[in-house]
Amino acid sequence: MKVSIVVPAYNEERTITEVLDRVAGAPYPEAVSEVEIVAVDDCSRDGTAARLAAYRPPAAGARPCRFSWFRHEVNRGKGAALRTGFAQVTGEVIVVQDADLEYDPADYPALFAPILAGKAEVVIGSRFLGGPHRVL
Repeated sequence: MKVSIVVPAYNEERTITEVLDRVAGAPYPEAVSEVEIVAVDDCSRDGTAARLAAYRPPAAGARPCRFSWFRHEVNRGKGAALRTGFAQVTGEVIVVQDADLEYDPADYPALFAPILAGKAEVVIGSRFLGGPHRVL
């Protein structure tokens, strides 16, 4: 299964490289054969675009990790950044990963579990809720 991670970013120069490295090195389930990271810079005014232009994912062993990024010429908001990213992805499963490190890619196995078990088509994680909850 190919997984696409969309990372919308606005003025995230301080965290963008770290979050991309964490996404590339996350503990993906064995069923994940390929990871695609698509970052979208929403016309940041800091050095986010320069960091994205220079970024190369670390070697991921046997699992390929592809990276691409796109830049809005004007600030259009997070929703537009997500739509831009969604238009570019090719994975069977899509994850939204905010660039500010509020969500930890180490939690991905918990997000993938209900999908891989055939119990859900959509999983929404929350940093405010702890423990297992109803799967929709």
